[in-house]
This record gives sequence, structure tokens and C-alpha cells, in this order.
Amino acid sequence: MWKALTASCLLSLVATSASAALSKDEVKRFQESAAILNDLRSMPDKGIPQDLWDKAECVIVIPDMKKAAFVVGGEYGSGVMSCRATDGWSAPVFMQLMKGSWGLQVGAEQVDLVLLVMNRRGIDKLFDDKVSLGADVAVAAGPVGRSAAAATDAKLGAQMLSYSRAQGLFAGIDLSGGVLHADKQADTRAYGDVHARQVIDGTAHVKTPAEARPFIDALGHYAARAGAPKRS
Repeated sequence: MWKALTASCLLSLVATSASAALSKDEVKRFQESAAILNDLRSMPDKGIPQDLWDKAECVIVIPDMKKAAFVVGGEYGSGVMSCRATDGWSAPVFMQLMKGSWGLQVGAEQVDLVLLVMNRRGIDKLFDDKVSLGADVAVAAGPVGRSAAAATDAKLGAQMLSYSRAQGLFAGIDLSGGVLHADKQADTRAYGDVHARQVIDGTAHVKTPAEARPFIDALGHYAARAGAPKRS
């Protein structure tokens, strides 16, 4: 029993020290992602349809996707992802997205992105080292408004639906050609030496960082559907 108690204390110390190591930028990602989701809740006629939120297995939010000088002619962004679990939403992981060029919406220098992962196959693909959107994962610009009834069959059959917000305008965006992958360095600072898949499916038994609570709470406001079983 003493050994078990000692091991539990050590794990707690590791988790605490890992969370304390989050950079200011990573904490900012959680804050801005939560703010984006809260903004969407205030615009039901112009935001993501509730029925799509209810069907989504995971949500990725990438604040301030911007033109990057070191990605020639392209864009680069960092954000966070959480997936449904039996008790709500999983501890979030950090994600990065790079793209050759979408021609940022309405000529903006940066946009906010929200991606809905709609099924298990899409989730499994996300944990490959680098996922090419449109090739490895079927992605489509998501419909906007109160109902998804007007969406095409192609959109509803996509593994991922994507949205962007720029200069106050929220709309679906086609991210085909983008490269999405876990931000391993940020995940290590948050949780220690575990794989992003283990964080998402719960097998790593990590705690959600306190800095991530506003993001998880914002996701919870949309959770009309009962949580899906934890993925193994």
C-alpha cells in the first residue's frame, strides 16, 4: 500500500510540474480558443449548426491562423483539440496546422479556425505523424446557420468540417492541402512523455491542466448529446 501511495504521489508531482511548464503562448491558446467558442454561441443564426456540434466527436480550434514568413506563400497556426469522453470532454492536446496557401479569407492577415472531427476514422487518422487534409482525411467547408439540412451529402459524409472567422465574418472554409499534426513539444510540457492519442482516449490518465478549464467548459456548453464512449 505504501508503494502504491508513493507512486501516486510521484505521478501527481509529475503532472503538476508538467502543467506548470506551459508557456505563455500555450496558455493563450486555451484562452483564445475558449473565447472563440463562446463567441460562436452568441451567433446561432450565423455559426455552426447545433446538430453538427452534437454529432462531432472532436473539436479543434486554431486561433489566429496567420501568414508566416518562414512558410513561403503559406499560413501557419497552433491550437488545441479535445474529444468526447464518457464524462464530458477529454484533456485537450495541442495541434499545429500548415498550408501552402488558401488566400486568407477576405484578404485578412489572419483567421480563426474551428474544425469538427465527425467520426472515429477521422480521429484515428489525426494521430499519424502528419495528416494531409483532403488526402488522408476527407475535409469540407462546413455549413453555417441553425440547421445543417441545406448541407450537401458530400459535406455530411466528410470526416472533418472546417470553418473560419475573419474580420467578423464566419464561414465554411476548404482546408484541403493543409498538414495537421500534434504539437509534441507543447503536449510534453503539459502532460509529460505521453502520446497525444493516449491523452485523448484517456489511457494516459492525465489531468486536464487548470489553464484548459475555460476551453473545456466552453465545449461543454455545446454538448447536447450524451458523451460518446471512451475510445480504446
